[in-house]
Amino acid sequence: MQNYFTYILSNKNKTVLYTGVTNNLKRRLFEHEEDSKGQKRTFAGKYNCFYLVYYERFQFIEHAIKREKEIKGWVRGKKDKLISEFNTEWRFLNDVTD
Repeated sequence: MQNYFTYILSNKNKTVLYTGVTNNLKRRLFEHEEDSKGQKRTFAGKYNCFYLVYYERFQFIEHAIKREKEIKGWVRGKKDKLISEFNTEWRFLNDVTD
């Protein structure tokens, strides 16, 4: 069984959100952090978004991509609500991924 993830990252001050999809959440978080500290080639890198605040797991990549697109289309308030329902204190979850 494959694992695919739709995830939301934030910066340290929780002012910027980035939504992405991956098949290896731990590796992807590492890549976002490295880009933030290095060349800043991506949106997440430029805005120092590597703090995981939300994620969902899927069996099929198509479902993860569909969910990513759905969340990306939302206004900030709706994303905030989704995160708050999942992670009430907006803790950084980088260390709880498998």
